[in-house]
Amino acid sequence: MTTAVPRLIVFDLDGTLIDSRKDLCNSVNAMLVHLGKRALPEEVIASYIGDGASMLVRRALGDPEGDAHDEEYVIEAVNYFLEYYRIHKLDFTYVYPGAMEALAAIRAARPEVLMAVLTNKPVNPSRAICDHFGISSYMFQNYGGNSFHTKKPDPHGLKTLIAEASAIAGSAITATETLMIGDTDVDVLTARAVGAVSVGCSFGLAPERLAAAKPDFMASSAMAWLEAAGVPLPLS
Repeated sequence: MTTAVPRLIVFDLDGTLIDSRKDLCNSVNAMLVHLGKRALPEEVIASYIGDGASMLVRRALGDPEGDAHDEEYVIEAVNYFLEYYRIHKLDFTYVYPGAMEALAAIRAARPEVLMAVLTNKPVNPSRAICDHFGISSYMFQNYGGNSFHTKKPDPHGLKTLIAEASAIAGSAITATETLMIGDTDVDVLTARAVGAVSVGCSFGLAPERLAAAKPDFMASSAMAWLEAAGVPLPLS
């Protein structure tokens, strides 16, 4: 696929920049045990990740129907999950190999390119994790699943970032000059909704869902982002 040279690169967080699988799964299972339910296998919980905290918890609970009683139950479950995750979000989470090097290579080769995070994870833990690992120093913005009235794959967040980046750049950045890098179909659909270029991370949390969505580029490692971004690989 031939694309314009990107001027804006938007990253998902979980399964893209960081491997947070174990901390998310441990937090879900802590919530389930707190509610008197049986813990779930990690691979099952991992398949639920990508659509935000509320949907993750709903899926782990068996997707309650949403009547008044169920909604109160879900709210209790989500609150417990979020509080547990707030404390334990960095127990096992790590940045994927090559991710920081890739960000540094993009910044060095094309300092004019703007980068941002757009995740369905709540914004406070997203920013705290990015601050902890030094990811924030590369990003002009970090939006989470509760930053707007909608979440990915609704394109509102991505459109907002394109508009903000255009203002910073001093000229309009088009969708075709925008990369959306993520590990699930949610990220591919978000990019597709605005005409942006999608880059799928096959090393992430949902490779089957990602492959079915058919991103424009597939990255088997973080350093593979550089080809999509038009940045030469750094000399070893």
